[in-house]
Amino acid sequence: MDPELEAFIPLLPQLDLTDPAATRAKLAATLGLRPAPDTAGLEIEDRTVPAAPDVPVRIYRPDRAQGAVVWLHGGGGVFGDLDSEHLQAVRIADGSGAVVISVDYRLAPENPFPAAHQDAYAVLVWAAEHAAELGIDPERIAVGGHSMGAGLAAGVALRVREEQGPAICFQLLNQPMLDDRQETWSQRTFTDTPWMTRDRIAAAWRHYLGSQPATTDAAPGRAADLSGLPPAYVATAEFDPLRDEAIEYALRMLRAGVPVELHQWPGTFHGSQALPAEVSQRQFAELAAALRRGLAG
Repeated sequence: MDPELEAFIPLLPQLDLTDPAATRAKLAATLGLRPAPDTAGLEIEDRTVPAAPDVPVRIYRPDRAQGAVVWLHGGGGVFGDLDSEHLQAVRIADGSGAVVISVDYRLAPENPFPAAHQDAYAVLVWAAEHAAELGIDPERIAVGGHSMGAGLAAGVALRVREEQGPAICFQLLNQPMLDDRQETWSQRTFTDTPWMTRDRIAAAWRHYLGSQPATTDAAPGRAADLSGLPPAYVATAEFDPLRDEAIEYALRMLRAGVPVELHQWPGTFHGSQALPAEVSQRQFAELAAALRRGLAG
């Protein structure tokens, strides 16, 4: 493991998936310890997307932005909100020059699948329909996210293909959570890795799916056909239970004729890009650069 990242491991908050409400409160308390990001050059606006129910979003608009990404936070579908994702959204908007539409989708177990998926799709449809108002090119809209958010983005891309929904020009998938079956080598082996373990991921899937069977919208790794999807950038962390399912998804898209850039980051673990380490800075810079390239293409 990267020695700089290893030094942060004792400081990571513990996730208790048996009590999501208490853990959300604990994570929210840590937000006050973060330095406020520099938002100079960004216009930031909170909006509500009309849906059933309405979906809160936070829009980050850099100067002269043309493209946009519908951005979906991580947290296993159980944790996370607009405030917890604020720093990451600022960094992506700053680095890519794109409008970032950060989505406050509904969380499980209170709102299991398909709630989060429906929220994400509703925001994509809204962004495409209101492109002129948002000052963006409707042909330059991407979907992206981290962890479960990246899985949601992949599921939305599959739904767009099936339903001929709003055009997506790019997928930005960072350490995606894609497959509830947990059958890969990394899922079987990484049972005690930092921040995210096999058991925590299994608990997150139980909360997220509830009583619903796993469909390709919920677990894109189950999709048999990945042809016709937008170009993608997929990033993985070496010591992450999710690593191998993301690599396999990237390879399957490539075999199906989808342009894919795959970046495996050695010495990192799930979510470590949020830490103030040198490799983490490079990870975020590359995410932003990949988005910039994807929107330009």
